[in-house]
Amino acid sequence: MPSASQAATRIRTATPADADICGPICFEAFAAINRQHNFELEFPSPEVATGVLAMLFSHPNFYCVVAEVGGSIVGSNCLDERSAIAGVGPITVNPSIQNLGLGRILMNAVLDRARQKNFAGVRLLQAAFHNRSLSLYTKLGFAVREPMSVMCAPVQRPSVAGYTVRPATQEDLPASNTLCQAVHGHSRAGELRDGIHAGTAVVAERDGRMAGYASGFGYFGYAVAENNAALKALLAAGSNYSGPGVIVPTRNAEVFRWCLQNGYRVLHPMTLMSIGLYNEPQGAYLPSVLY
Repeated sequence: MPSASQAATRIRTATPADADICGPICFEAFAAINRQHNFELEFPSPEVATGVLAMLFSHPNFYCVVAEVGGSIVGSNCLDERSAIAGVGPITVNPSIQNLGLGRILMNAVLDRARQKNFAGVRLLQAAFHNRSLSLYTKLGFAVREPMSVMCAPVQRPSVAGYTVRPATQEDLPASNTLCQAVHGHSRAGELRDGIHAGTAVVAERDGRMAGYASGFGYFGYAVAENNAALKALLAAGSNYSGPGVIVPTRNAEVFRWCLQNGYRVLHPMTLMSIGLYNEPQGAYLPSVLY
C-alpha cells in the first residue's frame, strides 16, 4: 500500500468543533487495537472520546492538530504544554487507513512543536501490546523508561494510618512543586493548577506537613509522594477516577502488590517512553496517561 506523504496530508490546528469527527475516530482506533488483543476498551463510547477531545482541543495549554486527506479528517494528536516536560496524546488514526504513515506525520507535527517551544523533554504512555506504535515511537527517538499497569480500583480501600488526605488549594502549590522537583527533577505545576480548579487535587499530610499530592486519579491525574506509604494513602483516598483506571509503575513492587492485595485488578500494560530530559524518580509516583 502507498505511504501517506506531507503533500497528500494536510496538518492543521484542531478546533473544538473538530471533536465531533475526531471523537468517533479516536474511539474506533483504540477499540480496534484493544479488541484485537482482548483488552477492555479505553473509552466506553464514542461520546466519551468526543468529550475528552473537545476538552483538549479547547484547552489553552494543549497544542492539538488534525490530519486531513482529501479534505476529510482522518486523525488527530495533542501535545500537553502545561509543564516543563510536554506530554503526547491521544494520537489516533482512522482504522480504515492505518499503516500508511499518518501516525508518523501526526507525531512529527507535535514533536516539531515541542522543539520550537524548547521543551526540556517529551513523554508519552504507549499501550505495551501495540507493537506498531512501540516501533514508531522508538524510531522517532523515544526510549523505554518504565513498565506501567493500568489498574481498576475497588470501591472499598483500606486507609493508611498516620496520614490525612484533604483537598488541595492554591496555597499548596509551592510545597507541591518542591516535592515534584525532588522526585522528578521538574515540576508539573500546570497540571496541578487544573486539578485544583477542577476539585480533583488532594494532599496527603503527615505530622502537619505535605508528604504527597495528586492532581487527580485515573488517566488524567498524576501523583507524587515522598515514599510508598504516602502514595498508598493517596490511593486509599482516591475518588472520581478518570478513564478506565489508575496507572501504577509496575517496578514499584511494594505499591503494585498492595494494590493487588486490596482488590485492584490489572486491566492492561503500558510503557512510559521519553525524549530529552529524564531523571530516574527519587520517590513514589503515579503517572497520568500523558506521562
